[in-house]
Amino acid sequence: MKNMKKRLFVVLTVVGVIGMAYSLSWAQVAWNDPIQDEFNTADLFLARPASVAVGIIGTGLFVLSLPFTIPTGGVEYSADMFINKPFRFAFERPFPDDDILPEDILSRYR
Repeated sequence: MKNMKKRLFVVLTVVGVIGMAYSLSWAQVAWNDPIQDEFNTADLFLARPASVAVGIIGTGLFVLSLPFTIPTGGVEYSADMFINKPFRFAFERPFPDDDILPEDILSRYR
């Protein structure tokens, strides 16, 4: 009887250790960084729509600036600044940006 209690205790201890190790590894997989989630939410609902709006406004500014940029030869630079960069920022970046810090994102599109 005493030998059976020892075996039961050992089996329960092993099962408990394995169960705790498994649940800890499961919890690490399910962990979501709340700051990263807030950044992704702000990116999706604020930054991307604002960038599209800036691109639309920039298209109008580009058309208005054509009389000044055609004689100086700055049409390509003006189109890149007013149209291409805002739309690239809105549509070409991957979502969610897990590997990239916000500073890296901004420096890539300047």
